[in-house]
Amino acid sequence: MEGLNAEMDFMGQATDKALRSQDDAPGVVALPGRGDVSDEFKWRLSDIYATDGEWEGDFELARGRLPELAARQGTLARSAGDLLSCLRLRDEISITVGRLYAYAVMRSHEDMRDPAYQALSARAGTIAVELSSAASFITPEIISMPQERLRAFTSEEGADFSDYLFMFKEIARQKAHVLSEEEEGLLARSGEMATAPEDIFSMLTNADMKFAPIKDEEGRTVEMSDERYIKYVSSSDRSVRKAAFDSLYGAYAASNNTLGAAFNAMLKATRFYAGARKFGSDLESALDGPNIPVEVYDNLVTTIEGNLEPLHRYMSLRKKILGLDELRMYDIYCPLVENPYKDIPWETAKSMATEALARLGPDYMAHFKGGLASGWIDVYANRGKRGGAYSWGTWGAHPYILLNYNGELSDVSTLVHEMGHSMHTFYSHRRQPYPTSGYTTFCAEIASTTNEELLADCLIRKTTEREKRIYLLGQHLERIRATVYRQTMFASFERDVHERSKNGQDTTAAELGRMWLDLNKKYFGPDVVIDEQIAFEWSRIPHFYSPFYVYQYATGFSAACALSRMIIAEGAPAAERYIKFLSSGGGDYPINLLLDAGVDMRTPGPITDTIKVFSETLDEIERLHI
Repeated sequence: MEGLNAEMDFMGQATDKALRSQDDAPGVVALPGRGDVSDEFKWRLSDIYATDGEWEGDFELARGRLPELAARQGTLARSAGDLLSCLRLRDEISITVGRLYAYAVMRSHEDMRDPAYQALSARAGTIAVELSSAASFITPEIISMPQERLRAFTSEEGADFSDYLFMFKEIARQKAHVLSEEEEGLLARSGEMATAPEDIFSMLTNADMKFAPIKDEEGRTVEMSDERYIKYVSSSDRSVRKAAFDSLYGAYAASNNTLGAAFNAMLKATRFYAGARKFGSDLESALDGPNIPVEVYDNLVTTIEGNLEPLHRYMSLRKKILGLDELRMYDIYCPLVENPYKDIPWETAKSMATEALARLGPDYMAHFKGGLASGWIDVYANRGKRGGAYSWGTWGAHPYILLNYNGELSDVSTLVHEMGHSMHTFYSHRRQPYPTSGYTTFCAEIASTTNEELLADCLIRKTTEREKRIYLLGQHLERIRATVYRQTMFASFERDVHERSKNGQDTTAAELGRMWLDLNKKYFGPDVVIDEQIAFEWSRIPHFYSPFYVYQYATGFSAACALSRMIIAEGAPAAERYIKFLSSGGGDYPINLLLDAGVDMRTPGPITDTIKVFSETLDEIERLHI
């Protein structure tokens, strides 16, 4: 214990120093500049391109090959060789463009105020659209090809189409929604315009939005940001929670009309593409790619909204444990008891993650530890850095993770979450050819959340001290609330808003705020006072700019809950099945991959089982609290 305390004190000082800037006013804790963060805490993008000059070389190479690809138009049905060489050429250029795009965008995320990398990112987006346009003839030509000829090509001796067989199956399935070559080209060239709403949202919220400073628990004036919000709204000091809440939503309220305009532009773009491809709704369009039945989405919302009583019961217990006359929206995130896991050093976080995931076996852990030590992760926040967290992978390079680590237990959970994505990428790229290496988001959220569940189980199992156990159980409840209940509320909102847009109904910022307030009242129940400022919360959710994305957090958690319990109960056999699932990439439809792993998402079973876990966790906290 003495050694651990010494390490925590040392790392605490190092972290505190990293959060100060020399030219800040005395006593104000501010975000550091990018140059003030030690290289050991930065990702190593030089593993993709050692210099920007190398990037420029690949950019010119890729752009120079685009005419070669476009020249293949009209040739695919001539012979097996023509078809195969075109597909391989497209993949070669795609790999290069993927590297260009990943490097440029991640560089721009290091400091979104840097115009040089914003320009590089824009150029990468442009060439990605140009590639999409140049390759847009491929799918229509394959569709128009007589099936007998395609079958003859794929069985021809010496023509190895094994990497593309699933793609051919997918093309046949999606035939009704593929347009003519000319129309596909037009849609491809419109891609840059379609990203404008998200670009506006991102620049406004990450670079231009100003948040009022607040006083922390020690009375220091601290700079607020979207990334720091969860730290302060989780404070045990209610005045800090309220100040963070007011600062955050005051900034979003001030930009409400602009954010509403960006959101409505996204709705229009989504409706345009869904209509152009002859889908009955935006939802059908979004789910068609991974071949997820609409019933899976509707079943999630129906099942959760039919089982809100455990959430209402949790809010009632939270109000009681916290000893509050009124439970407000800024009281929902703070721990039920004092946080015993404060200021967790980065090295300790890595050790906690390693211990929790050891159940996944030696091969997984060898690569996991290698990633922690090999420039995969950008750890700390700095001024201008993109908010939140993500994992990104591009073919031919190791995965990358962006964090904004604050030393909270939730940040340790974020680490294992994003490493779940990255290990999924690692195994998929390792075991799959490029055409089937890209797994669906539906599966991706399962990999990340399985890791989180293993971390939670590890901590709870070895903790016997009453207060610590209540804290950990409360955090587990929060994860289910935030990932299953909250994301399903998001999914319900998205479905209704896109339907209103389709029907020409009101989707102004004011109406969206009213809808959001009503949903919060429905989900949180009678023991929560719904603060009016929460009406602006819809405007700060970045995933809404990737329509119908968030439901996969809830379905992913439910599947992960089942998989993690198999791994805990069975050990190596279940871990091997899980790694096989990670290694399958996009080689089959998500529903089928999960069936092979032992989870059937076509039924409400995984969702109701997760609600049962939530209720049982709630039962234990109630017993411990008495």
